[in-house]
Amino acid sequence: MYRKLPSVDEIVHRASLQSLVLLEGLVAVTDAARTVLTALREEIGCGRLDQNGVDLALSGLDHAVERSVRQALSYSLRTVINATGVILHTNLGRAPLASCGLDHIRETAAGYSNLEFDLAAGERGKRDVHVERLFRKVLGEALPETSTIVVNNNAAAVLLALNSLAEGGEVIVSRGELVEIGGSFRIPDVMAKSNAILREVGTTNRTRLADYERVITDKTRLLLRVHRSNFEITGFTDQPALDELVGLSRKRNIPLMEDLGSGSLVDLRSLGVSGEPGVLDSLRSGVDVVAYSGDKLLGGPQAGILSGRSDLIARMRSNSLFRALRVDKLTYAALEATLMAYAKGDHAAIPTLRMMRLSIEEIGKRAAAVAAKIQSPKLAIEVIDGESVIGGGAAPSAVLPTRLLAASAHGLSADELAARLRLSNPPVIARVEEGRVLLDLRTVFPEQDEAVIRALGQIAA
Repeated sequence: MYRKLPSVDEIVHRASLQSLVLLEGLVAVTDAARTVLTALREEIGCGRLDQNGVDLALSGLDHAVERSVRQALSYSLRTVINATGVILHTNLGRAPLASCGLDHIRETAAGYSNLEFDLAAGERGKRDVHVERLFRKVLGEALPETSTIVVNNNAAAVLLALNSLAEGGEVIVSRGELVEIGGSFRIPDVMAKSNAILREVGTTNRTRLADYERVITDKTRLLLRVHRSNFEITGFTDQPALDELVGLSRKRNIPLMEDLGSGSLVDLRSLGVSGEPGVLDSLRSGVDVVAYSGDKLLGGPQAGILSGRSDLIARMRSNSLFRALRVDKLTYAALEATLMAYAKGDHAAIPTLRMMRLSIEEIGKRAAAVAAKIQSPKLAIEVIDGESVIGGGAAPSAVLPTRLLAASAHGLSADELAARLRLSNPPVIARVEEGRVLLDLRTVFPEQDEAVIRALGQIAA
């Protein structure tokens, strides 16, 4: 059986594969032929192929090589359709960028730019000026002494702030705020990396202002408040109000920092979400430094943003860690365009906010239209009431009413049906609940509805 297998050289010089060689190159086809032959040898060695099996495999050798080339040369990072109803889905890339952000990235990245060049002076400039002016417009009109810097994510922002403001000193945090977020990122761990010393106060469910006051010493460098981004504590609880912590900060002349995690630049109550603090809320309350993400409720690219007192931000900017954690021109381009939309008051341009604003009637109408186009005895689809969530560690208890497509297929379990949808092109990511596959069009762009219909239609065929 081994002698029946052709050599790699014989395969790549087949007349039937020359068009593939011209299209993808000799190296790619040679690698694919080697991969296919190796797999066949393993199948023979394990006894999974007999003489007839080898003959059958060899009859489809060209197709196998072509498929191997396509797999090897296809991108691993792909566009998917998010039908989960989780707006800021961490595993699916969180906030989709606004079209203005994509346009600005394209025009900035395609050639050279003035990333660190002052056009007026004709000399080296600073890269953060491109967003600093817009942050001042969005935040600074009410807070003229506020500055902002950008690093590569919120964890980096917290690390930079702690290292800059509290290295070698103590940082006071409530035990109820020592959170762990995705990827096992824990506040105590980042505290240790910053060379600041964690000083826990209170208990898991109850912390009072007196607990903070009791442990303040000459070693205290910072008061830290951490937003519980992915859980809630209810029942027998107590937590100092933000204005109480601000008062203590002023009284003892110790800066107060708040890690919002997500951080919104708009009032979420207008979108039906309550209890989620915004960046402006914190700064107006007197918080000295606020850390928040760019790719969550702000609706921009992945970034960690630090806004607050100009003197404290200046200390972070002069820290050598700032250069190590800085962002590139693509992030600045996307963030500048996103902030420009805020400055213009064009919130509809930002997909995250647009999805949050969708009414149950709008979603229900689209869901009914999709369901009407799938007529098959193999696939049962109905439109039911449901809930969307914000996700991304934002507003953990907030839900938005929606209408869902509930699908079930004859002869397939819900998990199997969901897997079929994931294997469609483009992949459709849904959720499974109570034995049915649920698709929420809140997180599906309207222009993707037809792709959802095709994916369901292929399963129903």
